[in-house]
Amino acid sequence: MAEVDLKSVNIGDALPPLETGPISRHTLALYCGGSGDHNPIHVDTDFAKEAGFDDVFVHGMLSMALLGRLLTGWTAQENIVSFGVRFSAITHVNDVVTASAKVIDKQVDDGAEHLSLDLAMHSQSGAQTLKGTAVIRIQ
Repeated sequence: MAEVDLKSVNIGDALPPLETGPISRHTLALYCGGSGDHNPIHVDTDFAKEAGFDDVFVHGMLSMALLGRLLTGWTAQENIVSFGVRFSAITHVNDVVTASAKVIDKQVDDGAEHLSLDLAMHSQSGAQTLKGTAVIRIQ
């Protein structure tokens, strides 16, 4: 990921994106074990098909974690003041996803400078799978 001097960014700037994937079945199995989220909709093809889906799909929280990696690629975790998302579409097995952020505000709060960001995650087809916001304290 590209180094970013967060003090030099301005409102309207897009920060360097993060592309990850393709997200494999192996990744889903590892996330399942690491997170404790053993919902079969994410790892059992037969179960997913019985539920009306074509195949298993990526855990929403795994997608959110990938978006979080975008933030921690620019700043230390302790500088993330807030981070939230809304899930807007399914991320499928083998999708390549790109996390992006745009600066929507820059302000001083409690004596520290902060950036407010609009966040998004898109699949290689262009589908937006996550939409979110974050506030980062600039060190």
